[in-house]
Amino acid sequence: MANREKKTVIAVEVAIGSARPYYIKDKGLKPNGVYVRRGTSSQPLSEDGIRDMIVESYGKSYETCRSLNQELTFEVFQKEMAIRDMECGAVQMRTLRMIGEDGLYTNLALLMSDQCEHTLKVAVFQGRDDVVFRNHQEFRGSLLSQLEDGYAFLDKNIAVKSTIDSLRCNDKRDYPMAAIREALLNAIIHRDYSFNGSTLVNIYDDRIEFLSLGGLVTGLSMKAVLMGVSQSRNACLANVFYRLKLVGTGIKRIKALYKNSEKQPVFESAQGAFKTTLFNLNIDEQSEKVISYQPETEKEIVMGLVKRQGSITRKDVEAALSVGTTKAYSILAKMCDEGALIMQKAGNRTQYIRA
Repeated sequence: MANREKKTVIAVEVAIGSARPYYIKDKGLKPNGVYVRRGTSSQPLSEDGIRDMIVESYGKSYETCRSLNQELTFEVFQKEMAIRDMECGAVQMRTLRMIGEDGLYTNLALLMSDQCEHTLKVAVFQGRDDVVFRNHQEFRGSLLSQLEDGYAFLDKNIAVKSTIDSLRCNDKRDYPMAAIREALLNAIIHRDYSFNGSTLVNIYDDRIEFLSLGGLVTGLSMKAVLMGVSQSRNACLANVFYRLKLVGTGIKRIKALYKNSEKQPVFESAQGAFKTTLFNLNIDEQSEKVISYQPETEKEIVMGLVKRQGSITRKDVEAALSVGTTKAYSILAKMCDEGALIMQKAGNRTQYIRA
């Protein structure tokens, strides 16, 4: 209490809260819902400012911080839990750290949700460099669906070498599919999701590269990793995958699967990135040609897109196939004529569903 200009003034000091940022309930954790005092006025806080304030309050662990998006759905996650006869209510989500102590969704929930902002990009190149695309696709949604759909795409684009031994035909995949699975899991589970970039998988004639954001966890050396030491950057995310029985032994298993191969897998770490390279077991080094290649057809790519999304538009086809409007219309029209798709119109919007 103080006297100013012969008036009694009550001075109130408000301490910084421990659960910032505080927000207008109807607006949520958005600039129009979070305000800060600057001088004599209250001003909306930018999204970057909101993120910084969340980190200040909750620490630097991305997965346990509040999600800026609280309007999340979990169709894929709930389906995966149901398949394994596991309950998926608020209690379980709190245990998994998908819901924080404040009752709000965490970034881990965002990663498991259908609204996950991060994506997986898989590209198939001609030859041994990244000059000419054969095929490419971007996978969105829950990390669980990205894992499943990304693996299915890789499976379709990895060739088989067939050799005849007397009356027997022996088939051998270009890569051990178990090694592909482990490398993809590692790239998804251990990347740094505080970066906005996509997880990348590039398929060349002689190798596949898995590139994820975020180098080794601080204090962990590459030598220790190759010895079998494991320290997850995203412990809660790894725990979810473990409970869903999706986690393998990672690098240890990849090395075991390539034990008898001349070309061993290569693991590289740089500041902000980690790369795993697996080599084609069927490559003919003398002719520098792959024995065989079985890319997806345009129809298979479109049907896969419909299966994942339920319905597609012409723009979806343009993006998935890297083609123009005329080509996309031609492909869709042909698939409708063949009875594979059905065209539906909703106002000015035209969409296509599976027949």
